[in-house]
Amino acid sequence: MTHRVRKNIPFGVVVEPAGSNFAIENIDAEWLRMLFRNEQLIVLRGFETFSEQESFARWCERFGEIALWPFGKVLNLQERPDPEDHIFDNSCVPLHWDGMYRRQVPEYQIFHCVHAPALGAGGCTTFSNTTSALENASSDLLELWGKITGVYERSMEFYTSRTVSPVISRHPFRDIPVIRYNEPHREEKGRFINPPKLHFSGIPERDLNHFHNTLHAALYHPRNFYSHAWQPNDVVIADNFSLLHGRSNFVSKTPRQLWRVHVHSSPAFNNPCLEWQL
Repeated sequence: MTHRVRKNIPFGVVVEPAGSNFAIENIDAEWLRMLFRNEQLIVLRGFETFSEQESFARWCERFGEIALWPFGKVLNLQERPDPEDHIFDNSCVPLHWDGMYRRQVPEYQIFHCVHAPALGAGGCTTFSNTTSALENASSDLLELWGKITGVYERSMEFYTSRTVSPVISRHPFRDIPVIRYNEPHREEKGRFINPPKLHFSGIPERDLNHFHNTLHAALYHPRNFYSHAWQPNDVVIADNFSLLHGRSNFVSKTPRQLWRVHVHSSPAFNNPCLEWQL
């Protein structure tokens, strides 16, 4: 056996090599796809990984067609001086799903940790299992959340878009409910550069705080929420169709650098929520 699998708490799995000097390229791709379908989140830790973006992208192509951005296949997630958007800042990023502002929504998010933050410096990538959150919610909360639609507008370097989605939606290829939600930024968590415009309808405005608070409590409940503390060469594969993700804030100038690739489902999933994109 060249690698071992153990449960991640509270969801997903961790895959580690059984010995030393085992390259991640030697893991069977079909086995990883099966594991991904069953577990929603895979943490690959302790493997020999990638020294360049091109080799990382080629490995990601094992899972399907890579979603192309104006910058190419790989997004370099690293703090920038004087950033114009929060993805290049060191601030907390609220829970959301990727591709919500694009014409196609990717199924796979694949991250590679090039440089990990210093110990205790923050910068965890956070994940919420929305299928679990719905399974554990009361009927009253499901009724409340099911009434609400979110309207989201975002303008950044790569697009200006508006998307409209019910909070409780359906997985594109499985008969299960999921949550599609861009969490509002909370002022107590500090600055947030270039926030999206958010609007929620379906219930009286006086009840919106109760909605956000109850959904926040469910998404961040310990049985539904995982905060991944990065180690060098970690690779994380996450299900963008059923999980939401975000980021904890981190100490400025700590050496946090991730490469991220989006991979489409087969067939690619056309975004049914996108109203327009410029």
